[in-house]
Amino acid sequence: MIKNTAFAAALTLFLLVAWLAGEVSYLAPFKYALFQLYGRVLVAAAAIVFLNLCALYYGVARWLFLRDTGRKLMHIDRQLSTPEGMHQELRPYLPPMPR
Repeated sequence: MIKNTAFAAALTLFLLVAWLAGEVSYLAPFKYALFQLYGRVLVAAAAIVFLNLCALYYGVARWLFLRDTGRKLMHIDRQLSTPEGMHQELRPYLPPMPR
């Protein structure tokens, strides 16, 4: 899930930088001076935006994809606690069930 959120954040940042480059094309004659003076600031700002986008996309992905996980795990736990729901090969690895 982290790979997907990082990919989505990188894609969003790339699109944002491409759009911004088109909007500030009038600064093209000064690009050497701008990158020389403010290159580190621009990279740091892009990294902060990337990390914030990763956090946002990760939160949204957890909310969307892990919404019913607790309910599903409780169902599996109940199924494993019944004698007929447990597979024979799992019995030696599980602690004895309280009766």
